[in-house]
Amino acid sequence: MRPALVRLLPLLALCASGPAAADLRIAVIGPMTGPYDILGAQLRAGAEKAVADINATGGIGGDRLVLDVEDDACRADDAVAAANRAIGRGDVFVLGHLCAGAAEAAAAVYAKSGTLAITPGVTANGLSDERAGPTVFRLAARDDGQGAFLGAELARRFADGRVAVLDDGSSYGKGLAEATRAAMNAAGKREALVETYQPGARDYRALAGRLVDDAIDAVMIGGWHNDVALIVEALRVRGSKAVVIGGDALATSEYRVAAGEAVAGTLFSFFRDWRTAPGTAVTAAAIRASGTEPEGYVLPAYAAVQLFAAAAATAPARDGPALAAALAAGETPTLIGPVSFDAKGDARLDFYALYRWDERGFAPAD
Repeated sequence: MRPALVRLLPLLALCASGPAAADLRIAVIGPMTGPYDILGAQLRAGAEKAVADINATGGIGGDRLVLDVEDDACRADDAVAAANRAIGRGDVFVLGHLCAGAAEAAAAVYAKSGTLAITPGVTANGLSDERAGPTVFRLAARDDGQGAFLGAELARRFADGRVAVLDDGSSYGKGLAEATRAAMNAAGKREALVETYQPGARDYRALAGRLVDDAIDAVMIGGWHNDVALIVEALRVRGSKAVVIGGDALATSEYRVAAGEAVAGTLFSFFRDWRTAPGTAVTAAAIRASGTEPEGYVLPAYAAVQLFAAAAATAPARDGPALAAALAAGETPTLIGPVSFDAKGDARLDFYALYRWDERGFAPAD
């Protein structure tokens, strides 16, 4: 056989077998080092599992996913640098950024390049209120979402009861109380009493007395755990059985210690534990079996990769604006539930749940 023909045979064989599957590169960017590295590890674990599962079923249109990992250390400058590296490398989707400053800085890079990006952790309202562009999405709660959730819960649980709304005047407490009251009113429930109390007081007996005299059935308190603990103690001393309801500031064991026996029955809002969602059991068990507890951002990260994969099944995987349009067009099933997005790029999903304290700890209220 002539040498020229020998050299030609491998090329002919390749052409006969058809085009080879290409790699689709995606990136996960978060705090892989520094004080928040445990959160970055959760982000990475969820992304890695999702990529492995998608590749095990043939990839996306026959193309294999390759995951690139970048560290932004929760710093804006590092986030911009990482975003630019991802785009320069050809990553077609970015999952990431858990800190608001980092996410907002990088969002401008994604918007300019037309790269699809989803954050599963940033709650700052400004990320979507001042959205950098239509390819930037949030798969996480908004800061003002907690009040909307609490207001709806109060209207549902105490439709026939007398509800008081208290706050400590702080940015956190007053903001949460006002958002809660607005949502409760929108649901058709009016408050019986609104009051601002002095934070840091040692004695809330007078406040408790006013609540008892007004026959209050539920007290929503926008404030920090130490003050709420004293208020609930004062209520119990007066014999009140009013249910105390607060925000995520009560999701600390310090509240249980401070309130003592009076802690029992306190309700509070906090982020959902996605491990309890109906669609996560199999994936959560597999991740746990690999040595990683599927807590925090693990399962939302997995869901974000699912969203990209679903969009890439109907739109060109390397066309960020087309992918974004596909996500915005309808509802996408994920392991944490069906996800759709509003005009700001915020996911429509139940991110909050209600929990109840007792002397041993807290658990879902329902």
